[in-house]
Amino acid sequence: MSGAGSGRVVFVTGGARSGKSSFAERLASQAGGPVTYLATAQPFDDEMQGRIDRHAQDRPSGWVTVEEPLQVSAAVRAASTPTVLLDCLSLWVSNAMLTGWTDHAVLDATTELLSVARARAGLTVLVTNEVGSGIVPVGALARRYRDVLGWVNQRAAAASDDAYLIASGLPLILKGNTP
Repeated sequence: MSGAGSGRVVFVTGGARSGKSSFAERLASQAGGPVTYLATAQPFDDEMQGRIDRHAQDRPSGWVTVEEPLQVSAAVRAASTPTVLLDCLSLWVSNAMLTGWTDHAVLDATTELLSVARARAGLTVLVTNEVGSGIVPVGALARRYRDVLGWVNQRAAAASDDAYLIASGLPLILKGNTP
């Protein structure tokens, strides 16, 4: 899907603790050159702050970290490094929904993000959770989240050059090339 002068987009999905972030970080490192790590997590409690801190400690020291829970397109556009790793779409969708964004606003922002990623020179790696393989959630908000994230993931996977599903630490190629 990548053409002359267009950016390369890689989509990485998987369940909780599947190894998707580690895999995405390896892809970003293999691209060579500096990396901007775009973090969407927000520390709403001490446990989440601990998770954020552990993720930050695991990243290479030379990477630039940008914390942006909502305006991810602007953050990708502003990145000065050849590689951007956005971790993750799942938390970004949650942040947007909890801020009051409509489903259409989230999907429109997804289209914008993908356009920005494609327009920039370099690699953009998008990490997300696969939430559609489980049971149907009991609550309306949880069902809405599952649906919206599923639609976001479909758009991102379709627009990507390469797509991977990580299961038990192993990458399954959904489309594109071997890592």
